[in-house]
Formats: sequence, C-alpha cells, structure tokens
Amino acid sequence: MLTRIFPFLAWFKKYSFEAFRIDAVAGLTVALVLIPQSMAYAQLAGLPPYYGLYAAFIPPMIAALFGSSRQLATGPVAVVSLMTSASLEPLATAGSQGFIAYAILMALMIGIFQFALGVLKLGLVVNFLSHPVVNGFTNAAAIIIATSQLSKMFGVNVDNAEHHYETIIRVIKAAMHYTHWPTLIMGVSAFIIMIVLKRIAPKIPNVLVAVVVTTLISWAFGFDCNIKTDIAAIESPEAKELISKFNISIENAVPLAEKRKQTASALEDIKEKGDPIAILDAERDVNVVAAQIEMLRHETGVLREEIRNLLFKGVKQPDGNLLFYPAGNMPDGLSADGRIWRIKVGNNPIKSDKLTMIGGGEVVGNIPKGLPKFSIPKMDLRVMLKILPFAAIISLLGFMEAISIAKAMAAKTGQRLDPNQELVGQGLANMLGSFSNGYPVSGSFSRSAVNLQAGAVTGLSSVFTSMTVLITLMFFTPLLYYLPQSVLAAVIMMAVIGLINVSGFIHSMKAKWYDGVISVISFIFTLAFAPHLDKGIMVGVVLSLCVFLYNSMRPRVASLSRHEDEALRDSTTFGLKQCKYIDMVRFDGPLFFANASYLEDKITERLMSKKDLKHIVIVCNGINDIDASGEETLSLVVERTRSGGVDISFSGVNETVMKVFNSTHLIEKIGLDHIYPTMEKAICSVYDQTHADGREDMCPLRTVCRIA
Repeated sequence: MLTRIFPFLAWFKKYSFEAFRIDAVAGLTVALVLIPQSMAYAQLAGLPPYYGLYAAFIPPMIAALFGSSRQLATGPVAVVSLMTSASLEPLATAGSQGFIAYAILMALMIGIFQFALGVLKLGLVVNFLSHPVVNGFTNAAAIIIATSQLSKMFGVNVDNAEHHYETIIRVIKAAMHYTHWPTLIMGVSAFIIMIVLKRIAPKIPNVLVAVVVTTLISWAFGFDCNIKTDIAAIESPEAKELISKFNISIENAVPLAEKRKQTASALEDIKEKGDPIAILDAERDVNVVAAQIEMLRHETGVLREEIRNLLFKGVKQPDGNLLFYPAGNMPDGLSADGRIWRIKVGNNPIKSDKLTMIGGGEVVGNIPKGLPKFSIPKMDLRVMLKILPFAAIISLLGFMEAISIAKAMAAKTGQRLDPNQELVGQGLANMLGSFSNGYPVSGSFSRSAVNLQAGAVTGLSSVFTSMTVLITLMFFTPLLYYLPQSVLAAVIMMAVIGLINVSGFIHSMKAKWYDGVISVISFIFTLAFAPHLDKGIMVGVVLSLCVFLYNSMRPRVASLSRHEDEALRDSTTFGLKQCKYIDMVRFDGPLFFANASYLEDKITERLMSKKDLKHIVIVCNGINDIDASGEETLSLVVERTRSGGVDISFSGVNETVMKVFNSTHLIEKIGLDHIYPTMEKAICSVYDQTHADGREDMCPLRTVCRIA
C-alpha cells in the first residue's frame, strides 16, 4: 500500500552507494541541459526567462517521486510551451502580469485534470489523440516553434499577427529592412557549437557549452548596449511626432479597457434578470467598445511598427552624451559611433525623459535572485472556464508526449510502466509547480535521453536535477545576465529539429491510407490555424472519430473460400471463386446499433444475387460483442432467411455473444444444432445436405478455386 501511494519507496530496494553516485551525476548532467532550455522555453511560452527556472525547480522532482518511470525527465518542453502561449494570447498580452497569472493558473488546472484522470484510472482517454493526429500536429508545431524564433535570430521585433504565417512575413520584411548582424552571428555560432559537439563529443552537454561560450563573448565585447536618454537627444521631428501619437494611443486604451470591463459586467447582470431588450442593448454596447478597442489596437500597432523601423546613428558630444540622427539623413561633417540605434518600444508609453535606445543585441537581462514566492494561484471562475478547453487539450497532449517517451525508455530498461501512476506524477508536478510560479510542464525527450545515457538508475536523478536548479536560483542567476536572446532561440530551434518526422506520414499512409491523409490534414490545418493550435488538433480528432464511426458502421463483410494455405479467406481479396450453395459470411467487428442494419443489407444482397444458395453460415469469430439492436437484427435475419428457403447457421460464437443469445432466447430460434464451434465443423455438417443434388465439380470451400 505504501509503495502504491509513494512509488519512490521502491527505489531503495537493493539501492547502493554506486547507484547513488550514478544518479547524482545523471541529475547534474540533465540540469546542465535543463537550465538554458527552460529559460528558452519560457520565452516561447510568452513568459520572462526566469519563469522557466521556476518551472524547472519543483516539477522534475515531484514527477519522478510520484510517477512510474525512473528515467523520465520532466520540465518545460517546446510543444506545451507553444500551446500555453497560443492558448493565453487572446486573453492577455504575452509577458504581462495578467498573462503570467493565467499561465500559472493553467498549470494548476492541467495538474488537477491529469491527477484526476490518474486517480480515476482513466489514462486510456489519451487514446482519443490518435498517432496520425499527433504526428501531424507535432511536425507542424516543430515548424511553428522554429520559425517563431526567427525574430530573435535576426534581432528584430514585430507584433504578432492573427495568423502565424502573417507574423513570419512581418519578420522577413523587418529583417530585410534591418538585421542586427552581431545577434545573427551569435545565434549561428551557438548552432555550430551544438552541432559540432553533438557529432564529435556527444557526452559533452553541447547546449551548456554554447550558452557559456556565447555568454562570455557577450560580456567581453559589450554585446548589449542600451542607454537611457531624453527625447531631446533625438534629432528627428518625425520620431518625436510618432512617439507623441503612440503615447496618446496607449493612454486612450486605459479608459476603453475599463469601459469594456464595465459593459461586460453590466451584460452579465442583465442576463441574470432575463430582459431580452436590455440584453440586446448591453450586447450592442459591448460590441461597440470591442470595435473601438480593436481600431485603437490597430492604430497603436501601426505606430509601433513605424517607430521600430526608425534607424539612427549616434554622434558623441563633448559631455559624453549622444545625439541621435536619422541613419539616412545625418548632417555632413559629423562622425558616428559605428552603431545603428533604435528606439525601444513595447506595450507601455515611451517615457520622454527616460527613453531607451537600443544599440546592441538583446540579452536575458536581470533575473531575480532567490526562490519564487510560494502561493496558491488566484482563481477566477470566468477565466478558468475560458482556459478549461485548452487545459484539457494540453493535459492530454503533454501526457501523451510523456508516456510515449517513458515507454520508449522502458523498452530499453525492461521497467514496468503504469500510465495511471504516470498521470498522477505529471498532475502533481503541474499542481505543485504552479504553487512556485511554474507554468505547464511535461516529459522531455531530449533530457530523458540524456538521463538514460548518463545511466540514471532511479528517479533520484531528477531530485538532483531539481536541487541543481535550486542552487542556480539561489546563487548563479547574475551569471545569466549577458546570455544573448538569439542563443536561446538557437537552443529552441536545435531542440525541435528532432520533432520533425517525415517518415511518420509515410508510415501512417502504409498502415492505412486514410490515417496518412488524416496526418497530413492535421499538419496543414495546424500550420494554417497557428497560433490557434487547438483548432488543428480538433480537426484531426474529429476526422479520426469520423473514420472510426464510418468503419464501425460499415465493417468488412466477407464471403470466404479455401486458400492455398488451407485457411478460409476473403474470396474477393484473394481472387477466389465462391461456393454456389454455401456462403460463409464473416462479419469483422462488434454487432451493435450503428452497423446491425448493414449486416442485414449484406445478407439480403446475397440472397438476391445467389439463386442457388441453400445455406448461409455467419462466421462470428470477428464479432466480439453484440447489443440489443444487433440481437434483434440477427433474429430478423434468421427468420427472413429461413422463410425464403435458405437455412442459416453460426460458427465461432464467443462467450459474450452466446450469453446474449441465451438471455434473449435467440438460441432457441437459431437451434443448438445450427451453432458450430469452428468454420470447419460448420462446413462438414452442412456440406452433404447442400451439395446432394449439386452440379459443382469442385467446391471452393474444400478446394482452391481461383477466378481465371
């Protein structure tokens, strides 16, 4: 009982000091990969980088302690991070306090959902996400994740568009206008370091080496160069006018946001009263305010883009300060400092007396030192209802990723896995992680592989990983200040390359053509709907369910004949002749309300088309279950067939189906002498009677008779 509640107690049976040493080394090795990756994935999720460290602190340890896999490394991962960002962006601006609060709340909801599924032994619900759908989604997500980092690689900033491909077009246009070459060189250098080390020294943590080397270069050469200045230092009337308009636009948004809140609240109150006229008026007010906000948002976006496109050259003054002139219109005789400067602009008003000028590349910047504040996320029912559908999808997708990785490792280690216990572990990891400001996490393929290669014996390695992150938060966060953002982008892009799996489409197509089609459609729709990734998944799930229902409603109904291997096989598939007098009809699937009439139609077709038919044997080997509709249909088929002068029997009836036959007294209508344990017994019993006056020289049920 104790090991069921606390699975980690089983680790210490025959545990040795050598195993402890191996786990410690493995945990440290994983942490060296996890720390930079977690910061990169946090930015992918729309959060400040240090929230990735918070999500890498408690969850790895809790998932290992209460899960069933001893090598699965839990923490921030690419797909879940992308899904988190895509789900919350309609509710709040990425990086804002509201967005961060929603991400932490989502982690709690995902944890509760996964924990409940595990406790209730409902791990099989993950099967609603079929392999073709997940393959299509994962490939699309990998492309979306990689391309989402292009802006950081080129050192440009753009506003996100409604669709991801539109955002990428904006990035390309911005890069053509201006690319910060040191930023691009840093990102490419990180790529080269990781690729080379992965090939020549796979045991060395290539991500850590890339981060350390580029951070040292960034610190040594002053990669980032931001200065605060007064707007008077900008020698451009156009820039000053744009800044003024932008600030007015931002300030106008505040009363509109308050007005939207008031109108939405008034609408809810009026709905409770049930006055239809008042509801229509309130809805109109809400729509008017929403339209005004959208127009203002568009105007602000245009102004922000124009400000970002302004390029300046700095001219040093005798007092050491800089004056900034438009890059293409600098007065003759002045000597620039060699940098291209831009105005830093975000979602807040630009302060005229403390305007930030960007003259270098972007770095991670200040990371709060110490542990996060432990607290229960603030719960808002309205927000939770909006988040719930996304939380459910991320729960299933994240768990499917985790259990797939765990199964792959268990195949190598011979370890026994319990999917429901893994759900409990993942659920507790997300729940307790949210108490320490963590966002949604899952199992990581790359870090789990590192853990396995390092020889981790138990989940204690993940405890050491968490302790290493704890030490980093307490003492080493200042060292991460100069880490270039383009390097984090390179880390993400390098990690998601492994998610691209073209062979998965081919494999699905070979298995079933419609599985391949579903996989491709899921891929296309996920790309098309991005950043609304849930729509791509839903399209795939709906298609899978439709195919399943279609196959269930129209299962294969085959007439059997003798094959060269002496087995009775589908005569149509193998080009075999059919017996004139006996039809061995095999029904492949459970017989229930959705397909019962289909069997009846197929039997009727045979009665109409085969004039010499004397006996039908329904082969029940494929019928593993039957409901009331199926039983009623069989009763009608037996009655109608015999009334037409054709006898009918059954073979291979299993216990479940026979129980229904007995309880409904259908067995009495069929007759015990018309139920046979095997197909061969059925043929032997009815053959002489049906072929007594026959003109069939060779019966296809006893001899191989191919169609010419």
